Amino acid sequence: MRESSIVVRPLPIGSHTYTESSRLQAAGLRHATSLFEEAARNVPIPRAPQPIAIADYGAAIGYNSLLPISAAIAIIRKRTRTDHAILVAHTDVPSNDFSTLFSTLSDDQDSYLTKDSATYASAVGRSFYTQILPSDSIALGWSSWATQWLRRMPMPIPDHVEISYSADEEARRGYTRQAAEDWRDFVAFRGRELAPGGRLVVLTVGLEPDGRSGFATAFDAIMSALAQFVDDGLITANEVRNMSIPSMGRGEKDFRAPFAPSGRFEGLEIEHLEMISGEDRFWSQFQSDKDAQAFGANWAEFLRASMFPILAAAVDSEADGTRGRDRRSPRRRQFVEQLVASVADQLAAAPEPMSIPLALVVLSKRRRSA
Repeated sequence: MRESSIVVRPLPIGSHTYTESSRLQAAGLRHATSLFEEAARNVPIPRAPQPIAIADYGAAIGYNSLLPISAAIAIIRKRTRTDHAILVAHTDVPSNDFSTLFSTLSDDQDSYLTKDSATYASAVGRSFYTQILPSDSIALGWSSWATQWLRRMPMPIPDHVEISYSADEEARRGYTRQAAEDWRDFVAFRGRELAPGGRLVVLTVGLEPDGRSGFATAFDAIMSALAQFVDDGLITANEVRNMSIPSMGRGEKDFRAPFAPSGRFEGLEIEHLEMISGEDRFWSQFQSDKDAQAFGANWAEFLRASMFPILAAAVDSEADGTRGRDRRSPRRRQFVEQLVASVADQLAAAPEPMSIPLALVVLSKRRRSA
């Protein structure tokens, strides 16, 4: 199906705040990283000079990939010669900030490039809802905090910015169909790309027992801020109605659906599926320092990078003389800054841990018969 013209991945702002928020997020990936290490112990290693290929699906600027990929490479090096080439392919949509990604790989102390001279980095600017790497070529795949983002916005959400909090049945059906199609396509194309015996580890947003995607206090603060902005005349009610986050968490049955009834799909099987609660590291920090203002500011800055640009795209930039979807629009900049301030104040006024439902999925590709 055709890609939407709307960019639905959150765009890194290239700021210190995005970097630090992502690093905090990456520091909470211990369990997923241990599964990735286990996969690295068990995947077949191609004979040299064919490189050992690792794919990072939905790389963003790389901070959720550095530690897991470094850990996997360390495991692989125990199984291979130190000069056996490893190729890491970081993939994301064409509008991703690949310049910052390569700066991260070049300069960050956690980068695998600083630890292994026979490892090489590359990038692919295409959506992972298509095939983007050669068939039967990838030994290990990694994807974190990416597959919850839908390839297109099915429709506006009329009564909320996040679909799992909406009471509109038509919108919920549209998002459910899109999420099912996107997961099926993501898995199908990885089934082509993984080498026989290869494995893919996916960390993504799950669902609460009540079917919601978590982050409730953050969304409450966002909706409260938007209502106040309409009352104050900062934005219009129609602009709010056009603000929708094109993402959706999934439950266990959603992850298993493409594999029914045989348990296999495009040569893949679910080796491991686990629903977990993610650690709110900002809350952990607050419990230590009791700094409510820092707690609110940390969460607001994280949301600024991951969600607020998507909401700001619904603000009419032509009303201040700029054209189209120009993010430099003064109205959009003002909107984002006031949204950050309002959400930070609300979360600081009543700190509580954020609910972060996550899913861990390990897919394996069947080896060829001898």
